[in-house]
Amino acid sequence: MTPAELELREYAVLGLVAEASHLALDYFGRSDSLNITMKGAQDWLTAADGAVESFLRERLGRLFPADGVIGEEGGGEAADAVWIIDPIDGTANFAHGDRNWCISIGFVLAGRPEIGVIAAPALGEVYRARRGSGASLNGRPIRVSGTSDIGRASLEFGWSKRKPLDSYIEMVRRGFEAGAAVKRPGAGALGLCHVACGRTDAYAELHINSWDVAAGLVIAAEAGAHVNDFFEGDAITAGNPVLCCTPELQDELECITGIVSRHKDR
Repeated sequence: MTPAELELREYAVLGLVAEASHLALDYFGRSDSLNITMKGAQDWLTAADGAVESFLRERLGRLFPADGVIGEEGGGEAADAVWIIDPIDGTANFAHGDRNWCISIGFVLAGRPEIGVIAAPALGEVYRARRGSGASLNGRPIRVSGTSDIGRASLEFGWSKRKPLDSYIEMVRRGFEAGAAVKRPGAGALGLCHVACGRTDAYAELHINSWDVAAGLVIAAEAGAHVNDFFEGDAITAGNPVLCCTPELQDELECITGIVSRHKDR
C-alpha cells in the first residue's frame, strides 16, 4: 500500500469519527435511549455500541471495499489490510454518564498498526497518528512523560475477567509496592492515549482485545512510548497482554506486570 493510500485512509477516518462522535453523543445525552443490556458481569452493551459500529462498518465498506473490518460487536475476520473498531470503549462509563469513553478506529496492515484515530467526544478530544508521522491531540503534537522515577509514576492497570483476579491484584500490589500510584479508569484505548500525552506513565492489561488497542498502540508509539509485541500470533482475533509505557520505565514495568517484549527501546 502506498503512502498516498494510507494518507487517504487517515483523512477519511478523521471525517468518519467526527460523524460517529455526534451519533454517540446523541445517545449519551439521552439515557432513556440506551437500551442497556449485559453481555456478562460488568460487560455492558448499549444501543449506541451497535449504532456507531454499524455506521462505521457501512461507511468504511463503501469507501474501502477491499479492506476487512473487525468490530467488537459484529466481529469479522483478520485480513492483510483491516480496520479494527471499538464503537464505544468504556461502555460501563458511558452507561453511567461518566465522560471517560471513546470511539477507537485502527488500521492494521500486514499485522502492523498503521493508523490510529481515537475520539473522546464527551471530553472534546481527538487523538490521531499514522506510523512515521507523529501523534497529536486536537492537532497539537504529543509526547510521553519521560518519567524515570517509579516513585513518581502514575500507572493505569486494566482488569480482564479472562485472567484470574489474583493475577490482577498481584500486579497492582507490585505497582504500589514499587512506589507508584495505580488507578483503573475503565477505558483501555484512552489509557493508551493518556500515556501518549504524558498524563500517565504506563498502561498495562494482562489480556485485552485488539479493538481496544489497535488505534491506541500506534498513537502511543508515535508519541515515543514503548509498546510490547501485542500483534504477535493471533492477537487480532484472540487478543494478548499489553504494556505501554514511557521508555524510561520499561524495565521496571516489565518486572511489575510480567509483560516482557523481545525488543528494547534503548
